[in-house]
Amino acid sequence: MTSRRQFFKTAGLASMAGGAIAATAVSRVAMAALPEPILQTTPDTMAPLVPSTGRPYNPVVTLNGWTLPWRMNQGVKEFHLVAEPVVREMAPGMKAHLWGYNGQSPGPTIEVVEGDRVRIFVTNKLPEHTSMHWHGQRLPNGMDGVSGLTQPSIQPGKTFVYEFVARRPGTFMYHPHADEMTQMAMGMMGFWVTHPKTKHPLIDEVQRDFCFLLNSYDIDPGSYTPKIMTMLDQNLWSWNSRVFPGIDSLNVRLRDKVRIRIGNLTMTNHPIHLHGHEFEVTGTDGGPTPKSARWPEVTTDIAVGQMRQIDFLADEEGDWAFHCHKSHHTMNAMGHNVPTMIGVEHRGIAKKITSLIPDYMVMGERGMSDMAEMEMPLPDNTLPMMTGTGPFGSVEMGGMFSVLKVRKGQKPGDYKDPGWYKHPPGEVAFEWTGTLPEPARFKAESGQKSPAMPHTAMPKEEIEVKVRKPSGHTGH
Repeated sequence: MTSRRQFFKTAGLASMAGGAIAATAVSRVAMAALPEPILQTTPDTMAPLVPSTGRPYNPVVTLNGWTLPWRMNQGVKEFHLVAEPVVREMAPGMKAHLWGYNGQSPGPTIEVVEGDRVRIFVTNKLPEHTSMHWHGQRLPNGMDGVSGLTQPSIQPGKTFVYEFVARRPGTFMYHPHADEMTQMAMGMMGFWVTHPKTKHPLIDEVQRDFCFLLNSYDIDPGSYTPKIMTMLDQNLWSWNSRVFPGIDSLNVRLRDKVRIRIGNLTMTNHPIHLHGHEFEVTGTDGGPTPKSARWPEVTTDIAVGQMRQIDFLADEEGDWAFHCHKSHHTMNAMGHNVPTMIGVEHRGIAKKITSLIPDYMVMGERGMSDMAEMEMPLPDNTLPMMTGTGPFGSVEMGGMFSVLKVRKGQKPGDYKDPGWYKHPPGEVAFEWTGTLPEPARFKAESGQKSPAMPHTAMPKEEIEVKVRKPSGHTGH
């Protein structure tokens, strides 16, 4: 992490005229008292931020992200968010020009404890006005952050302050409520976690606690800036503005109790699926789920604007896929107008075409896996549609896909990537080259036929079916 000590020299901050309001502008004189803005420039997953002040808690790990440091000021936990243009690496080989907070998109996770009085300064370095909505929080109406309704907009170069008590434990989000179509499409969002102050009957203690946001973009191949007018035809489906193979794995110790908090700020729902384990949905952005309302799942659908918290016991070693189950959401830079060429033999004509167009390639003749095998030239700053390599070859995935890595030898609290799983002998599927024995049940069923319907059950004469249609004066 880095900080900008010269930040306020160029911020151009001025006081706001008018009466007192809940979320207020901060004058130039008061700027010296603000917490220094902390910035992050790397897209790596940062280690959990263990609290050094305030009440203790078990911190979360933000996938390909970080937690925002704070300072204590007379019992108030103070944070500083800076809304600004950022450059986000979505995966090695591709960067996007987005809008975010404190150097990244999404912005840093904010972690507090139930009952904390929280003060958040929001400085606007965007080219237009903004605001900050604290999605799911119980707070005074004037702190809700809806531009024009509960507060004036934060104009460029100005800083507003929000102050409220974190009244209930849970997982929440933050995002603008000003020109949302532009600002959220450009990546302005972040996570908020409120930890319980005492042991909660509906919130179990866990050894690993991850969180990430579902977001999506429409970025043309070869370009850097999202198209903000796109509603559903995004071509990059991401977790914390990262796409596979740029999404870090979730590394846990065998028999760890694991929690994953997932917030959806895309324009569609996402059925999130975990291999090898069953989980329970233990919380939403409305709070912990009653135990009577929980059941084992391997997939949970997360609708737009929702958060789902899942808990499970990581009791199966291996590298387990973890992804959105909408297959188009596990691809990168996907075009929607590519014709289906499966079964069309056009290699003969392809030879003739390559004499005129040297870079011409046959696409989709046997399925889309061809795309992962071909070394097709791509525009600058563009990722292959299907990519990523595992221990056995191409993974043929992109977008919303990662791996849960469960290891017996992973030390408590160690989040480092352990590498690929080394399977015990005899525990990997293999090619069979021998003769398959005939299953016993086939022999038991041989010679048996379905009993024919008795001839007596069939009518001896054809029966004409007459249909009476309702007349026009019946009222039907």
